[in-house]
Amino acid sequence: MMQLRRLDSDMSTSKRDNSRYKLETVARACTILRQFTEVQQSLSLGEVVERTGFERTIVFRILKTLEEEGLLRRPEGRRYYSNVNILTQKRFRIGYASQSSDSFSKAVTQGIRWAATRHQVDLIEVENLYSAKAALRNAQKLAQQRVDLAIEFQVYERIGSQLSSIYEQASIPVIAVEIPQPGAIFFGIDNYNVGQLAGKALVKAAQQHWQGEIDELLMLDLEIAGSLPHLRISGAESTVRKSLTGSYQILHLDSRGEMERSFELVRQHMQFSPKRKTLICGVNDLAVLGALRAFSEVGRGNFCLALGVGAFPEARRELRSPQTRMIGSIATFPERYGDNLIQIALDILHHKQVPPAVYAPIQLITPQNIDKFYPSTLFADADKEN
Repeated sequence: MMQLRRLDSDMSTSKRDNSRYKLETVARACTILRQFTEVQQSLSLGEVVERTGFERTIVFRILKTLEEEGLLRRPEGRRYYSNVNILTQKRFRIGYASQSSDSFSKAVTQGIRWAATRHQVDLIEVENLYSAKAALRNAQKLAQQRVDLAIEFQVYERIGSQLSSIYEQASIPVIAVEIPQPGAIFFGIDNYNVGQLAGKALVKAAQQHWQGEIDELLMLDLEIAGSLPHLRISGAESTVRKSLTGSYQILHLDSRGEMERSFELVRQHMQFSPKRKTLICGVNDLAVLGALRAFSEVGRGNFCLALGVGAFPEARRELRSPQTRMIGSIATFPERYGDNLIQIALDILHHKQVPPAVYAPIQLITPQNIDKFYPSTLFADADKEN
């Protein structure tokens, strides 16, 4: 009992000590600002008096002061609007494990940052750096920091179960971007649908340029990402094989989605093969651009037609080139991922129903329609060569 009384006494003393520094006018001003629960809400002098119970003269003077200092505005004469947003609920902490520094990942990251700022979410960022070890280490770090939710963007399918286990033990819900993992909400593209769209575009190009006769179908894969991204390749291959029935070679190369690796592999392949009319399809734009560079360097540029995935800035520059052999790219609009991911995260944290998979929109971008979806006036900085 003595300890309880002493504790109550200490708390009362603390409150008295704190109250010594309290400015009543400032406290009243804060109370008035809290009446504006939304930025678009308007209140009159009388409504503020009624809500707060303060004397009318005091409310009038405080409102005038807040207006003069720019915290309130009065565009309609008698009704006040707030210029500040008072947080009335918990501010969530979301962990974001980013992929790497390529243009696609940068667009996703920037979109997430903007969306987190708009939704007043604290974003705890770590970088996976295209490394399985880094991804596992970062998951442990976010779990230790007790984030409310984690957004995982990494490329190794084989560590998905380990990542899920780390977050599950910490009771942290997860959204997996592009590469699925057990127990996580998936956000990304419908890979097989992307592949089918790519295959149809390649078939159409072969018919227009070569009367539908090809010698080789070159598929640039990303094996470490596992079965889901591979559906882009298998969907495209299946569509081409159904439509182009002649005799041609099908070659798969593990480009890892990297431009330099793709360039080296394709260049080596052409050292031991004759000139062939080749359709090229890659897991992403970087792999395709590497292959195009290889064809160009050995003087076989006119013997290929290529299609990528992502509509990266590098691909958009290529599509605007008058002599390009890139017929298109399937845009996945990574710059829009942020709004979707943060909204899904907030729905999860507010215990709303969220489907197990949410698919991003896709669009075939060609030299003919690129300015419709990526106007050069708006994307000049993103699309310029560094």
